[in-house]
Amino acid sequence: MEAMPKGKPWTNEQEKQLRAFVDAGKSFREISVALEKSPEAVRAKIKRLGLEVVKHQSAGSCSSTSNEVLPHELISMEEALKMLVGALKLACTPGLSKVEVQRLQVVANLSRNYTRELPVFLRIRDVEKRLFEIEGRMVEFAKTFESYCSSK
Repeated sequence: MEAMPKGKPWTNEQEKQLRAFVDAGKSFREISVALEKSPEAVRAKIKRLGLEVVKHQSAGSCSSTSNEVLPHELISMEEALKMLVGALKLACTPGLSKVEVQRLQVVANLSRNYTRELPVFLRIRDVEKRLFEIEGRMVEFAKTFESYCSSK
């Protein structure tokens, strides 16, 4: 089995910048663009350096630093189902060209997959939010415990 080819080695300056970006709460994607490294290389270097990646909370939802870019507003289940129904109705139109049928199949498949995956994504996001809340409580507890122990 061949070893995976490695990218360019990290310079001391890049490591300093990486530390600063992590401290500033930048995402893997932002860091990888700035340092011209892949998100996977950034993740691996952060792990090797033992850096702590801070998770972000905003506008009532949580997301970990990630190279995934999500739109600000996800389409609703109802909108996705309407697209699916629209594509299915149009697919029944006589005389459609092969290209039109293929386009409608793509729309129908995408809509179907979206309606199947949206609830899973929302549940994962909810679990992630709860984990961040628990993590915050644990940090507060640790501070309180440390303060209690140091006062003894």
